[in-house]
Amino acid sequence: MGSKKKSRQDSASSTELDRVARYVRFLIISACDKEKGLCLSPFAVQKELKSIGDDPKTVKKLKSGDLLIETFSAIRTKSFLLAKTLANIPITVEPHRSLNSCRGVISEIQLQNTPENEILEGLSHQNVIRVRRIILRKSSDIISTKHLILTFSCTNLPDSIKAGYLRCKVRPYIPSPLRCFKCQKFGHSKASCRGKQTCVHCSSLDHSDVNCILEPKCSK
Repeated sequence: MGSKKKSRQDSASSTELDRVARYVRFLIISACDKEKGLCLSPFAVQKELKSIGDDPKTVKKLKSGDLLIETFSAIRTKSFLLAKTLANIPITVEPHRSLNSCRGVISEIQLQNTPENEILEGLSHQNVIRVRRIILRKSSDIISTKHLILTFSCTNLPDSIKAGYLRCKVRPYIPSPLRCFKCQKFGHSKASCRGKQTCVHCSSLDHSDVNCILEPKCSK
């Protein structure tokens, strides 16, 4: 009885591994012992990677000491995911958290009143793993739009998808730029800001917009 249960578990695990390997191309290889890390020469790394899953498409050593690799195919991805050691160094191999997916936007008035979970269920067979509707805020009102952000479990965005009988054009999703609410500049957050406090109301330095009574002014 126990052997049958283990066999079913192994089969389920293998099926999940195959599913992940189908779309994952970017992997992170980390040493189990973070203090020692992967202390290997580039020649040794290349030799060991080739012995596991042939030559990767790209290899990059990160500041953390981990290796970021890109594979050519699902078969090679699976080989790396099954790896336990690199030159006798115990390792973990996991899909990169963001590089294995892409996001696109569709705009369809006939989906405006359709719940996001129903849309996700209907599009899941087309590699859609997440659906988020774009909403607008006007005063205290929240307005749902016809625009939907779709996350795909692949690195190449499809030109279109089928939503029931509808064919919807997919365009790239361009997120809003990151803005710092300390110096009011773009490209970083308040937590990592090295600039001076800048008032969003008058653009003066060294005070916030709280209770600011100066004339409104654009920042440079």
